[in-house]
Amino acid sequence: MIHYLDNAATTPVRPEAVQAAVEAMTKGWGNPSSRYELGTKAAARMKEWRGNVAQALGCLPEELFFTSCGTEGDNWAIQSALEVNRRRGKHIITTAIEHAAVLEPCRELERRGYEVTYLEPDRQGNITAAQVEGAMRPDTALVSMMLVNNELGAILPVGEVAQVIRRTGCPALLHCDAVQGFLKIPFSPKKLGVDLLTVSGHKIHAPKGVGALYVRKGLKLPPLIWGGGQEEGLRSGTEATAQIAAFAAAARLGRQTLEEDMAHMARLKEETVRRLAEEVPKAKLLAQGGAPHILAISLVGYKSEVVVRFLSDRGVYISSGSACHKGKPSHVFAALKLPKGERDGVLRISFSYDTKQEDVDALIEGLKGASEKLFPSLS
Repeated sequence: MIHYLDNAATTPVRPEAVQAAVEAMTKGWGNPSSRYELGTKAAARMKEWRGNVAQALGCLPEELFFTSCGTEGDNWAIQSALEVNRRRGKHIITTAIEHAAVLEPCRELERRGYEVTYLEPDRQGNITAAQVEGAMRPDTALVSMMLVNNELGAILPVGEVAQVIRRTGCPALLHCDAVQGFLKIPFSPKKLGVDLLTVSGHKIHAPKGVGALYVRKGLKLPPLIWGGGQEEGLRSGTEATAQIAAFAAAARLGRQTLEEDMAHMARLKEETVRRLAEEVPKAKLLAQGGAPHILAISLVGYKSEVVVRFLSDRGVYISSGSACHKGKPSHVFAALKLPKGERDGVLRISFSYDTKQEDVDALIEGLKGASEKLFPSLS
């Protein structure tokens, strides 16, 4: 039996999203750009699906542009924001705990002559708006800050940062990677006050291969892809209608049950913390995090990859950090400056609306077994 507790890496596609994709592929498979009936019906469905995702996100349909993933959305947002502000400066502010989809573009931009300030977190992964304000300069063109950290569950003060930018008159545009926040905590781009915001389908029980970028109304971006003029000319290419249909179904249903899902995940997270303290004394809580679905712990003295493999052999699936690290040490936990024994034993547990009590039970039993049967690392 599978006990899946790595929902921050990806989520199983919910049945309603599967059905929506199948219908788009078998009944409504026309090209939305075609002018005959099959195409115009597909175009009408695209309009409906865009509205579904926009409603779940809390923005206007015309502010939402479909992408292939969160990484594409982050890259598009960063590069476009700097193009828009090219005459205002070449300074970027971000955090040391961003996803690689933000950090790697920033590193490439440094090679091209931009200057990047990477804000360091405290031991719980917190970044403050005061840190951002202290880093601001007259030539700051972009601030990019995630909403929920994908390894710690820490909620970053994006809304406060937006207020600081407005209050100080800083010319920077504000981008937010909200991939781990979408349908996990309540927010809207307007309430946050951001200019650009990224979300992804496979984190909310839609398939991989679809995401979206919010672009504040009135902000004119250069095209990401030139061609046939799809996505209002900003991202040309025939639309991935099956993925978008599934994304819309997952977003619509997730919005309807958001409060219930948040409460469910928070309850399981709280219970996991309590039971770890009682039953697995070698496990240390690294960051509680404000998000209800992510829990960071360490089995201190043990190698996380060995523990992950031990649990996997027993049908329990968690991770040693972001799936995008591919086994490399996590820059997020390195930024926390943890002692080596804690850093080596890092584990990430992440819940979803369909996580069950028996999954938590299996996790606790698996971690108890790991701490009792595995040998501590000598390093």
